Formats: sequence, structure tokens, C-alpha cells
Amino acid sequence: MRPAPLRFSANISMLFCERPFMERIAAAAAAGFDAVECHFPYDLDRREIKTRLSDAGLVMNGINTAPGGEREFGLAALQGREDDFQRAMEQALDWATALGASTIHVMAGCPAPQDRAWALETYLQNLERACAMAKGTSVDLLIEPINKYDRPGYFLSRSEEAADIIEDLRCPNLKLLFDAYHIQIMEGDLTRRLERHKDIIGHIQFASVPHRREPDEGEVAFSALFKTIADIGWDRWVAAEYKPRARTEDGLEWLAAARR
Repeated sequence: MRPAPLRFSANISMLFCERPFMERIAAAAAAGFDAVECHFPYDLDRREIKTRLSDAGLVMNGINTAPGGEREFGLAALQGREDDFQRAMEQALDWATALGASTIHVMAGCPAPQDRAWALETYLQNLERACAMAKGTSVDLLIEPINKYDRPGYFLSRSEEAADIIEDLRCPNLKLLFDAYHIQIMEGDLTRRLERHKDIIGHIQFASVPHRREPDEGEVAFSALFKTIADIGWDRWVAAEYKPRARTEDGLEWLAAARR
């Protein structure tokens, strides 16, 4: 039996940025995307986002927790910021529930070098607390390995580390955000890693490597990658999270090709 077609989401914090944020939702629908996601919607009008989503016939599939202060890039692994992390989780859950989002990327942060010895304990405790907060909702929490070149010092950088954390905590609503861009840079072996981790993956993102552009350049064979994603039975969103070379619509031939 032929696998079901993939459903593509556009990260509108990176795509369609030639437009004001609210206009990106309709632009994504017109371009053929099935959903949108974004990083940090918290300074925007939530009611207007919901109206724009409804008008476009799209869903907001995911958001991130707030990034914290300058150069922190998240709070979950930062010792001494536990109260701030809890407030960020409360905020994210409130927004995700209101927008109908099914995932929240819980950002780990960049611990100071002298604090890294304590970061794992802090991270585990905060994640466990966050999972308890999200229990009973329809929202899965995601942890994402991020490559050390784009974000030096980020606490989590390898998929195997994330898988170990998920196994240790045994929280059904804690999943792996499998970003093929970051994982290819840090670890490679995308096909085997998708197959190995398929039971704990909660979301998939992609961009070309090494320049984080459209998936029609670079070192990853995206036709093969998309086939693998379909072959593992993935029936949720596959998100384009890249920096377009020019106008977003001018680089979407890959989307048309993926639907053939």
C-alpha cells in the first residue's frame, strides 16, 4: 500500500517574512501548506491569529516557550530560573490551548559553562514538572537537539541525548522534535535515526544543509528523506523551517514536487 501523502507546515517565523506576520497565514495557505507554526507569538493579538487561521482554513500546529533573556535561548536547563521557566510554561500552554496547537517546543537554553554540571538535573526536573502541567491537555511537549554551530552552548545538541532523556523521564507527552537540519549537521545518518526514534518523535522539521535554505540544494537528498518519513507511517506535520533565498513563493518548487 502506498503511504499517505505528507502534510506540510510552514514556520511563519522564517517563511513569508516579506509580509507582516498576520498576512503570512493566508500566504501559507495560498502557497499550498496545510498548517503553520511559529516561534514566539506572545506579543501578538491572539484573537486575530485565531481569526486569520480560521479564514485561511489552517491550524497552528506548534509554538515555542519564550526564549528568556538575551543569549539564553530558553530556560529549562538554567539553574536558578525555575520560577521563570514555570511562568513560561504556563504562558505557552495557555497560548497553545487557545490556538489549538498540538505541540510546544520546550527550549532548553544555554547554561553558563560553570553551570553545565548542574544543567541536566535542572533540565530533568523542569521537564518533569512541565509534563505534569500539560497532562490532560492535547498538547505534546517537544525537546529539540540544536546544532552547536548555529547556537553555541545550547544544552541539547544530539538526538541520542534527547532519546535518553525521554526514556529516563517516561512521560507519555514528552517527545523528540526531529529537525533534520540540526541532526544532519551534528550526527548525520538521517534515515536510520528516523527509523530508530520513530516511536518518540513528536514533530519533524527540515531545511537544507549547510545553508538552511530550501530543500532543493545541499547535502541531503530530500526526495529520499520525505519517502522515509512517509514509510515510517508519519501522519502528522512535516515543517519547513528555513531561510528562503529570496521571496518565499519563488522557492516553493520543492513543495509541488513533493506532492506529485
